[in-house]
Amino acid sequence: MIPLVSVEVMRDSDRRAVARYGGDALVRAAGEAVAAQARQMLGTLYGRRIAVIVGPGLNGADGRVAARNLRARGCRVDVVTVARQPRELPYYDLVIDAAFGLGCRRAYEAPHLDRRTKVLAVDLPSGVDADTGRLLGRPARADVTLALGALKFAHVDGPAAELTGELRFADLGIGAPTVNAMMTDADLGGFVRGRRDDHKWSHALSVLAGSPLMPGAAALVCQGALSAGASMIRLESMGKIAKLVALSPEVVRVRGPLVDPRSRCVVAGPGLGAASSSWLRERLEETSVTAVLDADALTPAVVSLSRRAPRVLTPHAGEFARLTGDSSTSERIGAVRTLAAHTESVVLLKGPVTIISSAQGHLRVVTAGTNALATAGTGDILAGMIGAAIARGHEPFDAAALSAHLHARAGATLRPYEGATALAAAVTRVLGALAGDS
Repeated sequence: MIPLVSVEVMRDSDRRAVARYGGDALVRAAGEAVAAQARQMLGTLYGRRIAVIVGPGLNGADGRVAARNLRARGCRVDVVTVARQPRELPYYDLVIDAAFGLGCRRAYEAPHLDRRTKVLAVDLPSGVDADTGRLLGRPARADVTLALGALKFAHVDGPAAELTGELRFADLGIGAPTVNAMMTDADLGGFVRGRRDDHKWSHALSVLAGSPLMPGAAALVCQGALSAGASMIRLESMGKIAKLVALSPEVVRVRGPLVDPRSRCVVAGPGLGAASSSWLRERLEETSVTAVLDADALTPAVVSLSRRAPRVLTPHAGEFARLTGDSSTSERIGAVRTLAAHTESVVLLKGPVTIISSAQGHLRVVTAGTNALATAGTGDILAGMIGAAIARGHEPFDAAALSAHLHARAGATLRPYEGATALAAAVTRVLGALAGDS
């Protein structure tokens, strides 16, 4: 996991690193990382024209080290100070934005750039609030942002997230804490779990999904759960769907108002319809099984049920607004944390960047999502995957974060327009590839 921290935590980490390595060594490491990133963006460096915009602080120092490094490799480098920055820069192959970093608290107007010029932001695009992602002035839009030491909330939240371009990371040996973190492929190494004495009830899952109007949701939840390790699925739908959709032969259809207590988790909501609240309440009110609530289960009437076991709520933006009464799309991290604390649940807010918060405010962030997942049914697959991961013994917070990253990585392997029906098989392929690499 890559650490994701607030400004104050990052400053503490900086101070510890300076004490350990010395300020000059840390600046030199950052500047060399910036120069290496410039080389990666441009390929050949000899003869390239680069402008480095530098401010008075550490970001500017990082930029000056990068400038010296790039000159030594044959680049033509102009260092432009913020105090003498023109309103418009002529064409450069690359502009390195090292004006202001995570400590920026005042408006900054970036110079106008030629549309062909690439932009590399050092740590953050200059002119944003690192903790909220709010814009301070008019920052430049980066092609690549090189996060130094840790990610900041502005990299993934608020209007600034749209300006970061491709997000890359340089560790620098700072050792920032990982209470909040961005998921990486390395985290999936422990996703698959099993014991020699497992049997079909060891990782059993109950599913409450599907109705005559939306029978496919039931099939997709079950496909997602099977791909992520559910060893037994007991499905109840609202109405008869057997003749409307083909279910995997492993799925057992059940009837009754109680969730089977032998299940390790219950996934509830997809495809049930808006009139399902009382039907769901009857089945969930007395259960002591961990629950994943998705889609039509994400209503105040269901979410407000007394909590007998851990819960995971998995809203998209519209469902999140329905639960919170807030349709704002900015500063999502704070809003997700608030809902998680209020409902005493893990909350996973789906989107191009998926944010997961525990009730205690710990965060995980998934940035691997692609627009291949922006199709009907992919959320049903994810709900099933989270339920299966919980049934396999992962804690709900970890299950949500791991499943979301695996879901995103599987989506990235889909061919154009394959959609949700191909996603479960892609999950299986990704897990197989990870097992082969280990």
